[in-house]
Amino acid sequence: MSGYEHLARALAVCARDGFTGELRVSGTPGGTFHLGDGRVVAAESPGAPGPEALLLRSGRVSGEQWAELMRESGGSRWPATALIARGYAGAAQLRVVCAMALHDAVFAIAAGRVDDCERVPTFEPFAQVPVGEPPLGLLQGAARRLTALTELPHPVHPDRERPVPAPAPADTDTPLTVLRRELLAHADGRRTARDLAFRIGRGVYAVTVEVARMLGDGLLVCAEAPAPIPVRPFPEGHALRPREPAPVEPPPHPPSTPTALPRRKPGSFFRLRNGITR
Repeated sequence: MSGYEHLARALAVCARDGFTGELRVSGTPGGTFHLGDGRVVAAESPGAPGPEALLLRSGRVSGEQWAELMRESGGSRWPATALIARGYAGAAQLRVVCAMALHDAVFAIAAGRVDDCERVPTFEPFAQVPVGEPPLGLLQGAARRLTALTELPHPVHPDRERPVPAPAPADTDTPLTVLRRELLAHADGRRTARDLAFRIGRGVYAVTVEVARMLGDGLLVCAEAPAPIPVRPFPEGHALRPREPAPVEPPPHPPSTPTALPRRKPGSFFRLRNGITR
């Protein structure tokens, strides 16, 4: 939560001013708050799947159908009208999906590092939640989620631990949920909770919490850190010494200067031809 206070102040100013536009948050993972009249109507972050990923995961629309909708809508970022007209989703379902993605993006931004915030006014905001939500209320909700994560027996950060299935899972009579089966199938020691969320098309907060619980239940373990490369000391009397510079060779001798030619006196050829000695 590095930079949380800076982000909170920037959002408070946007709410006070009734700002309409984008609040661009630089950092890791960073993201963008879209505001209309001081209320957050959408949020995006590379640290959390967007509503399109959640909708595709639901199975109501396929990847090919989504691509066709995007072409028909002229590149619209969120073709809600076309989704409803085609019967792929209802208006209520789209509101729920967009609200989930909004809260998840705010959580991802707050859980990371915030370096700076920049306001970019726009005439009409990119709105996925038309009514919008109070900025500070969203941020406080993300803070409560982060606090709940830290209080778990095995707290997990969305972009830190890289779990793998336990070699000998703990015996349990409780059947595995669909989410747990998906996480066991895709946890390979290279993916963080955020990576797993994108992989299976679920919210990053829900995946992070479930990874923490599965660590506590003995279903997952964190991959071991790579073993350090052994460094053998030099034998006694053979310590590392600086390389001695090569001897400097003397510069080559400059070439000898040629002697000057004798100067010819004017009229010498005329005197020789006429037998004149002087």
